Amino acid sequence: MLTPHEQGILLGAIRDIPDFPKPGIVFKDITTLLSNPEALKVLMDHLEKRYASYGLDYIAGIDARGFIFGAILADRLGVGFVPVRKKGKLPYTTVSQKYSLEYGFDEVEIHIDAFGDGGIAAHGNPANVLLIDDLIATGGTAKAAATLINQVGAKCVESCFILELGFLGARESFPTPVYSVLTLD
Repeated sequence: MLTPHEQGILLGAIRDIPDFPKPGIVFKDITTLLSNPEALKVLMDHLEKRYASYGLDYIAGIDARGFIFGAILADRLGVGFVPVRKKGKLPYTTVSQKYSLEYGFDEVEIHIDAFGDGGIAAHGNPANVLLIDDLIATGGTAKAAATLINQVGAKCVESCFILELGFLGARESFPTPVYSVLTLD
């Protein structure tokens, strides 16, 4: 659990961008957290402590900011990293999952063998996977990513977000347990 001081460091390192990408939206910009060595260390130390005992085989990060946190955490935990990409960005055979947007649909995909043959890890059981991204708002992209992980035979044990917009209620219909480092209600 973060101390109030650590929460303050993280919240203070996230910049608000009013009216982006459209009027009425306050975008939470985590690039300022990434460029703040103290805040990034607080965050990654916290995540490393939380997930050290989970028995993870892989971290799956959502395109693109989830790649940053996921790759750092995978390195710290000594596990593999798997990118969850937007459709058409991966070079090998993939599986994909559609999700709805405000106006239409989008799609994410992973390699069919991202977590070993049939999702089975080297220990002979389904791979334990942590899904990570920077922010959960409505949760469409992350729900699709969690579904993909399970679809290929691995087990998405938890979905982790640096920041949750709790007032949007995405966690109530989520297919995995959800952990958010920070929540804005």
